[in-house]
Amino acid sequence: MQQRSIVEASPTHPLLVKLEQHTKLPDADRDLLGRMLADIRTFDGRRDIIRVGEDPEFVHLMVEGWSCRYSIVDDGRRQITAFLVPGDFCDVHIVMLGQMDHSIGALGRARVAFISKDLMAEVAERPSLTRALCWASLVDEGVLRAWLVNIGRRNATQRVAHLVCELHARLLSVGMGSDDSFEMPLTQEDLGDALGLTPVHINRVLRLLRERGLMTFSNRTIVIQDVEALKREAGFDPRYLHLNCIRGS
Repeated sequence: MQQRSIVEASPTHPLLVKLEQHTKLPDADRDLLGRMLADIRTFDGRRDIIRVGEDPEFVHLMVEGWSCRYSIVDDGRRQITAFLVPGDFCDVHIVMLGQMDHSIGALGRARVAFISKDLMAEVAERPSLTRALCWASLVDEGVLRAWLVNIGRRNATQRVAHLVCELHARLLSVGMGSDDSFEMPLTQEDLGDALGLTPVHINRVLRLLRERGLMTFSNRTIVIQDVEALKREAGFDPRYLHLNCIRGS
């Protein structure tokens, strides 16, 4: 009963909020989500949750804090390919692939649910939950496509603005942040590694956005002073996030 009560006692848990953007889940599926949150482990500081090449025993789900997907190229530089926030699965398809082709690193203190492959097999037997997870995976693919466009076709200022708009929208969709601000535990190096820019260039862009009255970033907090203007600067269209698309009841 204690496992089941985790979701029941927290109807606004980011995982539940995220999945129910696609479809309302029956009580039995909510109970299963509770069991998925039974084994939660804490990572203090910047530590790898799982590394490239490992054959994981568990699927990992962000409960609190942030992490990132990343790869290291031959010269030692890091490329971040996704930021993961509460409610995001780190590696939901690993049960089929068997071996990690990238690493997942915590970005500061994080709490991560370790979900057994047996439990994920139970998930596969629940049609509503399976559809919701497939929807979440398709959204992840949409985010990756948007990142490719962002890095390939936007200038440095637009890249930073677009990423901030995306993170703001994603956090709002799971009940985190506010209409004009959110906490972001990222360094300028993290932003550079995600956007293909140097920390010096990131610093210059952040200063420009501040001077133009669009946003500020200090003390791990983003404050967006003009949300619509920042979206215009970024060319941000949130359709690829597929938010507020509840189907059924």
